[in-house]
Amino acid sequence: MTWRRTWAVARKEFLHIRRDPRSLLLALAVPVVLLLLFGYALRLDVDRIPMLVRDADGSPQSRELIARFAGSRFFEVIGMVEDEASIAREMDRNRCLMALVIPSEYSRRWLRGERASIQLLLDGSDSNTASIALGYAETVLRTYAGEWQVSVLRRSTGQPMKPPLDPRVRVWYNSELRSRNYIVPGLIAIILMIIAALLTSLTIAREWEVGTMEQLLSTPVRASEIVLGKMLAFFTIGVLDLLIALVVGVFFFRVPLRGNPLEVLLMGGLFLFGALGWGVFISALVRSQVLAYQLGVITSFLPTFLLSGFIFAIENMPPIVQGLTYLIPARYFIVILRGLFLKGISLEMLVGEVAFLIGYAGAVFALATRRVRRGLA
Repeated sequence: MTWRRTWAVARKEFLHIRRDPRSLLLALAVPVVLLLLFGYALRLDVDRIPMLVRDADGSPQSRELIARFAGSRFFEVIGMVEDEASIAREMDRNRCLMALVIPSEYSRRWLRGERASIQLLLDGSDSNTASIALGYAETVLRTYAGEWQVSVLRRSTGQPMKPPLDPRVRVWYNSELRSRNYIVPGLIAIILMIIAALLTSLTIAREWEVGTMEQLLSTPVRASEIVLGKMLAFFTIGVLDLLIALVVGVFFFRVPLRGNPLEVLLMGGLFLFGALGWGVFISALVRSQVLAYQLGVITSFLPTFLLSGFIFAIENMPPIVQGLTYLIPARYFIVILRGLFLKGISLEMLVGEVAFLIGYAGAVFALATRRVRRGLA
């Protein structure tokens, strides 16, 4: 393999890109559009949960309990109702997600030291949000019940009482629990995979369709030089996309980048090389641009979006699907990005993920070269 022939192939691809400014503009604009769309629209934060209250007791104790929910940032008491039929009607209209029902004997049983029951009603049509809301509500109730027990003991003994446990919770790496800090690093991996695989998946298939592949075959250029030359041109665009995504993520969405920026760029380039190689392999596998585009979407976007841990927790997937996720390179790149962005760790602590990306890039380049060599034969 010689650099002169490789550069000649790359220069030819650069000329193709320059003659098609609309495709170039699209390739550079897509990361910004995806980042803005997902960064604003995709939020996993569950707060200000709309809730209704039916207070049949009307006592100071019941009002204190309601005040606990109203004072939490996770709940918003949007109104009081007189019966459960009103709760059902509002849930059917999606105006409330949760309802607190306090029975008439609540304060009487509470003051007599008996077990007082209340009822929480949740809209389970959105099971994930309902589960989170239930967890928040149980925390509010446990805290309220614990404080009440301490106050009862204090009154009965006449001695100052302190809670037996004083939990002090501290969240590391994402203290504000902003879902955007979790989403944006993963979104960079999604964007690079989509852009890289789709751009290069058309390059050799287009050569076959317009008939220029035969001219390329008549030259002394080797298969590895064709693959590397075509990848070099799109690698430049991919690096520009990576820089755009980093600038938008850090300065626009204010996602903290606590690690080394050069390591982010290095890992981004390594992941990009593998994604570009996969696109060239698909393009060499078929001779139709339409089929290459469809294969690019099916084998890059869908697995990366669904199986990389970008949104859906891998730990909650069935064991067979969890095994498949080990074959998705974006899974490892997302772990690296979140480690560098949020935890500020070095690559020494991510040796396994880095080794997989290196192996993936080398294996995909070898596959693409072998496939193109078959076309030359």
